Amino acid sequence: MICYGLVFNKQINELRAALGHISGRSLKYCNDACLRRYLVARDWDLHKAKKMVEDSLKWRATNKPEEIRWHKVAHEGETGKCFRANFYDRFGRTVLISRPGMQNTILNLRNGQEQISWLVDFTGFTLNTNISVKAARGTINILQSHYPERLAISFLYNPPRIFQAFWKAIRYFLDPKTAQKVNSIYPNNEDSVELMKSFFDMENLPSVFGGKATLTYGHEEFSKMMAIDDMKTAKFWEFNNKPCHNMNGHSGLEVAPEEAMPISVSSA
Repeated sequence: MICYGLVFNKQINELRAALGHISGRSLKYCNDACLRRYLVARDWDLHKAKKMVEDSLKWRATNKPEEIRWHKVAHEGETGKCFRANFYDRFGRTVLISRPGMQNTILNLRNGQEQISWLVDFTGFTLNTNISVKAARGTINILQSHYPERLAISFLYNPPRIFQAFWKAIRYFLDPKTAQKVNSIYPNNEDSVELMKSFFDMENLPSVFGGKATLTYGHEEFSKMMAIDDMKTAKFWEFNNKPCHNMNGHSGLEVAPEEAMPISVSSA
């Protein structure tokens, strides 16, 4: 009888050995859970996973995502275009709500969670909605290359026809495994409704996604929550009032045990 836990641990240890000597923040980043996600993303191919981790470590050394702090990007979240919901899916995962009809974004991941469920509300989405394919491509590249296996599932709720051309353009850059996690949901389609019910408690789900709750975003309250997460992040990385890093406008996403995960995505 095969003990898969032992097999996975063996492969994780082999990846760690293949990476050779690493220290400091890189060592702290490369915990077992992290290395497992890279292995899963590359179908447990040791050589491909090793290259992926090495590329991520180089990217992190340059961009320093662990130094992002809320006060540097708070202005991007004022309209609530993208934020962490005050409810979780049926599997206890953090829920990210995006509203592309508005401006700028910010996300924070629930501590202790490895994956998120992503809900996209297309209310207000028009031909004039300024979403850059170039910016989307850059964000996709960062998420897929440096934060593998973080997305559990995504729901595009009632996307308009005008979105289809944009979706075709960005789908080309999605890894097939990631693309399979993206679902278009239509309120008049029974299968779509049942799929949403299988992932969410309809009492908690906002009405804009077919649920019974009211979608609200309070920037002040969200800012307080993010400030607390900043302190947890600083503690994890052992920072002592060190100046933060804003990544020169690029998307930022940071996750490790007991730390927050901010994302900053520009629509221009």
